[in-house]
Amino acid sequence: MNQVITVELDLSGLTCPMPLLKTRQALNKMASGDVVRVVATDPSSERDFKVFADQSGNQLLSVDRAGSSFIFVLRKS
Repeated sequence: MNQVITVELDLSGLTCPMPLLKTRQALNKMASGDVVRVVATDPSSERDFKVFADQSGNQLLSVDRAGSSFIFVLRKS
């Protein structure tokens, strides 16, 4: 998927709930349609980001794994 990434966040090493909170802060500063790419290492972030996208209306475009990292791409609604 070729998305133009507006913001990139490396939140490796942060534990719940910090990856989600930092992502929410970034999304609050972004315009509708902007895309954020997040790298996180907390295993619970996979579930957290899916629930967050469902509840917030932001679109979770992709979830990938690279070793112990999770890579999330979200589009702001």
